[in-house]
Order: sequence, then structure tokens, then C-alpha cells
Amino acid sequence: MEKLQLLREYFGHTSFRDGQERAVDSLTNGRDVLAVMPTGAGKSVCYQLPAMMLSGISLVISPLISLMKDQVEALKQSGIPAAYINSAMSQEEYQTVIREALNGCYKLIYVAPERLLTDGFLWFAKNVSISMVTVDEAHCVSQWGQDFRQSYLGIAAFVEMLPVRPVIGAFTATATQQVSNDIINLLKLSEPVRITTGFDRKNLYFGIERPSSKPEALLRLLKKYHNKSGIVYCLSRKLVEEVCDRLCSAGFAATRYHAGLSPEERASNQEDFLYDRKTVMVATNAFGMGIDKSNVSYVIHYNMPKDIESYYQEAGRAGRDGEPADCIILYSGRDVKLNEFLIDQSRENMDVSNPELSASLIAKAKERLKIMTIYCTSAECLRSYILRYFGEASPPLCGHCSACSGTTEKKDITLEAMKIISCIYRGQQKGYHLSRTMTAKILTGSTQKVLMDMRLDQLSTYGIMSDYSASSVQQMIDTMIASGDIGVKPFKEYSELILNQQSASIIRKEKRVEMQVSKKEKEYASYDNVSADEEAMFQQLRKLREKLAMKEHVPPYMIFSNAALRDMCRRKPKNIHEFMEVSGVGTMRADKYGKAFLKEIAKLEQHLTKHA
Repeated sequence: MEKLQLLREYFGHTSFRDGQERAVDSLTNGRDVLAVMPTGAGKSVCYQLPAMMLSGISLVISPLISLMKDQVEALKQSGIPAAYINSAMSQEEYQTVIREALNGCYKLIYVAPERLLTDGFLWFAKNVSISMVTVDEAHCVSQWGQDFRQSYLGIAAFVEMLPVRPVIGAFTATATQQVSNDIINLLKLSEPVRITTGFDRKNLYFGIERPSSKPEALLRLLKKYHNKSGIVYCLSRKLVEEVCDRLCSAGFAATRYHAGLSPEERASNQEDFLYDRKTVMVATNAFGMGIDKSNVSYVIHYNMPKDIESYYQEAGRAGRDGEPADCIILYSGRDVKLNEFLIDQSRENMDVSNPELSASLIAKAKERLKIMTIYCTSAECLRSYILRYFGEASPPLCGHCSACSGTTEKKDITLEAMKIISCIYRGQQKGYHLSRTMTAKILTGSTQKVLMDMRLDQLSTYGIMSDYSASSVQQMIDTMIASGDIGVKPFKEYSELILNQQSASIIRKEKRVEMQVSKKEKEYASYDNVSADEEAMFQQLRKLREKLAMKEHVPPYMIFSNAALRDMCRRKPKNIHEFMEVSGVGTMRADKYGKAFLKEIAKLEQHLTKHA
């Protein structure tokens, strides 16, 4: 069957998105592919469609069980024969999949990288025709990446053991040039076609807030999202518990996800979120990789994440259906210290037999953390900063982030910076090793006992910034640290502030210092261009979708995405032919659900016409 016909029948699209057709053509013609495409850009079509066109079985190597389960369920909904093999299966279930695969029942099989080199799976792989191997989340193979997994290093060895080398497709949403080169070398891709569609997600709004109270800021934001679906990421299990309890007490339908919960509770909570029984998922970064839920309208990071790669991947779980969505970080200087602590703790899980490698990985992680901190404290366009990090040219202003859309503004803090530098210098002269917290207290004239006992009130800079709060001064110090205007070094159990050449340039009035400050609250993602009638129809179609999803025991977004429902509201199809023109409606979904949705649309149109 021709590729466009397959695309229409199984995926409900009449044309390819940027990069998809080139990936499909390359793989079906036997060319290896490395595709770097942002979350929501349609990577899965790039290998699922070739799998339908190639003879034999296509393996998809995927790092998480939840990813396999969701993608296989979605494929089945589209009429594509697929299965997965993972550690959660019983031996009987595993044998059933293997037997059916040997009998040619599947076109795609999802498998975890840890299973590839086991005796049983190797026997299976050598006794079936494998036409393609797809490596999803391919950045996991690189030690320069944020999610390095040792098991990914065995993929190339697995491929070499196969009787006939299949074509290989490697896909990731986040990869710098160095990580991309690692993927090619470590997976032993053969002169791959390299596809980079651009990292920009134009439907996403990026924002940084530096609230005095994170709990209050979070409640304020969630009230604006009404009952939309979203994720709140926290850095620790303890914070997940605290934030989730606070949201539930405030009346939000929230649930939680972290590695400290039992597998049963994690699965149950994840299902509640996927099925829209709970609208807010509060989670650590253990949640989300491969989650295909398309109607996530916001991702809020309660703490700054550890690096740009992690942030862009996690933020990218919003707006996968193309609808407007928000990605907000609630930043504080303490987030930096917490991330540094977590990075240092990660040594315990590293290979102690190779201390040089462990030290290198820690150093790389801390360098990425510094770049993330600059993102959160910089006065420049946030979108431009992200795109430039991934090697993509970008206009200096996007008009759709907190730095350049009127929600924040640049403030010249050169005078304040000079006072901060002076305080550090005076402290050093007297033999003190000042932290950011103590420096802020000195400058604001704190009367805390510990400060008085140390006679820090005798410094000439004591109280010279008494018109600021200590937290405001700490934010200025964080901005200066991030931009390299002052440095830090370990001292006992805290970090000491130190001066450098940039500090001297500021004192000599050769360098200005700016920081980003809140200007006004932003009205987040909205649908101002949607009429009241269309919104009413959308809400009724959502209810129908939920009813059908409950009946079939699948998440609502697997019936149709929010984008598909909104396209129905715009087009108002009157027959099955017009219904097939709706974005995301394939042949199987039209056959299964077309009659019900057409009936509901006709009923709503009649009601709206009657009351017009």
C-alpha cells in the first residue's frame, strides 16, 4: 500500500509533517536514520509507518514499560498489529507473544534494551525476519546525555548478532551535536540520513517565576487552568507528597507519582491521570518519559530541573496535540543547591570500578546545571536560549515567553551588584567566608542572633540594602552567580561567595548587570479565537469521548485528541466522508466512532441553531 494511503488510513493525516516523509523514505529504502525531532513533532509515525511497509517484524527498543504499553494500545486502536515484551509480563504472556510473533501476527514489537542480549530473546531474534530496529530515546546511549543508560550500549552488539543486518532508525527529542555524534558512533549507524526538524514548539509558552511563596504561586496558576490536565514536577519524593496533599486539600483532583510508591500505586495513579479521573499529576522525573497523553495543557516545574535537556523533554509533554500550552518554572536559589546535592548523591549509583568516568559524569552534570541556572536567571528570550543551546538559530525575541511578552522586564541592578561585591570583599578582609544567605542578611541589616554573635553588623556594608528583602537580595546574588559576575566554592557545609575578574569589571563600572523581574501576571494559554458555540460543542464532544473511553477501558485521548475534537467543532462534518477529513481521524477510528460523533454533532448543531 502506498505511504500516503497508509498515513491516511492508520493515522488519520492527509500529509506528512516536517521531516516525517524523509525519514519514512530513507528507512523503507534501507538507509539508517538519525532523527532529532521535538516532543509532539510526530516521531512515532517515522518508524511505525515504515514498519507497515517493510516485510517482517520491526523492533522498537524503548526504555520504559509505560511507553510500550501506551504506544501498543494506540497502535491497536489504529488497527496496527503490535505487541510488547517487558519484565512486567508473566512467562505465559511472554511465550504467547513470542509464539504469535513467530507466526507473523505482529508488525511491531516493543522491547526493553535490557532484554536484547538474553538467550531467549536472541534465539527469537535469530529465528524471525527483522526488517528494522528502531531505537527510541536514542540519547540514552550517550554519556553526554541527561539520561545515560548502560543497557543502551548493548544495542549495537545485538544488531551484529542478527543473521541479516536490519535498517536502523534512531530517534530522540533532545540531542546536542555531541550527543548526536555519540548516537551515530555507539549504535554503529551506517552513513545515516540525519534529520533535524528544529526544536521549536511554537504552541508552548515558556515562563520563569521567582515567587516569594511557591505554594501560593502554584495555587494561583492552577486556578487559572480550571480543569485542564497538567503535570507539576518536583525534585524530591517528599516535595511530591507535600504538594499533592496541599492541592488535594485545596480541592484539586491531584494524584502523585514517584519511585517510593509501590508499583501497584504508581500504575493506578498513572491510569487515573491518563483516563482524566485526576487532572493534576504531581511527580518526580520518574514520571513521563514516553507518556503519550496528548491533552496536557501545562507543565509546571515546582523546582528548577537539572539541565536544559531534561527540562525541554519534560516541558514538551505539554501541548502534544498542538493546542496552546504553558511551561512554567517556579525558581528559587535553593533549587540550585538541591540539584547539586542530588548530582553528588548520584555517585552512589555509578560504576565504582571506573572512578574517572564517574568524576567525568558528575562534572558534566554540574556544567549542565550551571547552564540551566543561567536560563532561569537570564534577562534574554527563553525560547532563543533553548534553541541556541541545541545549536539552532533563533530570533532574539519570540514574543511568547516571560522574558519578551510583557510579563517580565529587565532591571538594571548594577548599583546593587556593586554593593553585593563590596560586602563580599569587606567580609574577606575580615576573614569571613560568606554564603549567599549570610551576605543578603548583612546587606539588609538583619538582627539575627548568629549574625550579631559573629559581629557581622560591624562591617561597613551592614544594612546598606535595608530597603530590600533578604530574598530579593538573594535573587540578585543568584543572577550574578549564574552570569559569572561572582563565583562560589565549597566551604565546610555550604558554598562561599568569591570574587573574580567580572566582579572587578563591575566595580570599575565597565560592566552592567541586569536581571529579569516580574512585571505583571500573564493570562496563560487560552482560546480567545474560539466562539462560545464552538467551546460548548467541544465540551459535549469531550463528554462523548469520555463515555466511549470508559466503555472500551482506554484513555480518552486514545479515542481522539483534543485537537481532533476542536477540528470537528470547526468543520462540523455531516457525513462519514466529511468526518474522514477531520485531522487525526483514520479509517478504523471513523468506522468505530464516526456514527456516534456525527450524531452528537448534528444534535448539538440543531440545539445551537434553535437557541440562536
